[in-house]
Amino acid sequence: MIPPSGGPKDTLPPVLLMANPVERALNVNSNKIVLNFDEYIDLKDIRTNLLVSPVPKVAPTITSHLRTITITLKDTLQPKTTYALNFGKAITDVNEGNVLRNFTYAFSTGNYLDSLRYSGRVIMANTGKPDSTLIVMLHYQLFDSAVAKLRPRYIARLDSSGNFTFTHVKPDIYALYALKDESGTHQYTTKAQTFAFADSPVDLRRSTTPLLLYAYQDTSDYKKPKKAAPPPPLSKKEEKEKIKRLLISGNIPSGLLDLHNQFELSFATPIKYYDSAKIRFTNDSFQNISTYHFMLDSTNKKLTLFYGWKENTHYHLILQKDFAEDTLGEKLLKTDTISFKTKKESDYGNLRLRFKNLDLTRHPVLLFLQGEKIVLSYTIGRSLRYNYKLFEPGDYEIRILYDRNQNGVWDPGDFYKHLQPEIVVPIRKKLSVKSDWDNEVDISL
Repeated sequence: MIPPSGGPKDTLPPVLLMANPVERALNVNSNKIVLNFDEYIDLKDIRTNLLVSPVPKVAPTITSHLRTITITLKDTLQPKTTYALNFGKAITDVNEGNVLRNFTYAFSTGNYLDSLRYSGRVIMANTGKPDSTLIVMLHYQLFDSAVAKLRPRYIARLDSSGNFTFTHVKPDIYALYALKDESGTHQYTTKAQTFAFADSPVDLRRSTTPLLLYAYQDTSDYKKPKKAAPPPPLSKKEEKEKIKRLLISGNIPSGLLDLHNQFELSFATPIKYYDSAKIRFTNDSFQNISTYHFMLDSTNKKLTLFYGWKENTHYHLILQKDFAEDTLGEKLLKTDTISFKTKKESDYGNLRLRFKNLDLTRHPVLLFLQGEKIVLSYTIGRSLRYNYKLFEPGDYEIRILYDRNQNGVWDPGDFYKHLQPEIVVPIRKKLSVKSDWDNEVDISL
């Protein structure tokens, strides 16, 4: 004997049984809407999920009880207008949380229900990827400042692929925009806000051809507060004795120097001076090396040693205790020796890329990324090949930047100058480069 199973699991979302006014009703003059469903329902993040078109001046009041949702529209209803309420992912059943996705209730205050649908796509210009947190807007007003001052006529969301669809739209001429609406005002208020715009108005009386918008964020005028870098942690002995000294670190993880880099000494506190005559740079036999030079950066916190490194070779940097002093008056407690070794050429891979159908007239720049960090960029000239003998092994994503102004970096757009952003196209999500290996890849665009 076993207890009853309780039947199959409920996987179906709630179903609308009755609406007052009825769905797609005409000549409606009531501001109150009542929706009845076939099971107990719950509303999740209704303020975030609910989209009302036309966009109201005052947000409606929405309540739920058992199987019923009640909506009260605060604005005076406009004559001969189609209203649509898209609930997004707000409506779920109580027991299993099944979502009634993008349920839309529509009615008209006139004798005709607008049924036009308009679709398109928005992707981020600097990554070629979608951002589903953006909203898309259609504006009646076509002048530029309208998007900064006025409410749009219609709003739509993006799905995970960056696609949007407006429903129940009145055929007319509109300005099309997309933006990240963190403030909830549906307005473009700052250049640092993620934004996209169509080059010209869309005339939905004649065509509903989909458009692809490229969103961008211009943070060139945004200054992030600087945080002082914490000093390197002290050893247990230093903590115990509370010894004050000049704190130094180098760019040699595991004692190995990358052949592409120069050796860097980083100071926890800016240095007041340094004396290169009190620094010895030697080979593994402690014989002095002469063909090198130092350079101190503008922050006085990084001292770089420039030298033509040989692979798989040991070096020593001998620092006398008074070779440098920081702005706190600290020096080394005694002469210090930093020993390191350069990597072997076999630690790297040989990378060869061959491109097909790449438009060189658009000034392409090859980008290598790990995560969202660009670790290497290369301007592609006349050749459709990329060869790099000592390439750092690892997994990379490859993108192509079409560098319109040929400055080597991605540039955002400028809406008020009607300048679209430069475009980045993802080419390959994963490129695995193996060490001591000829890595050859053909890439078709």
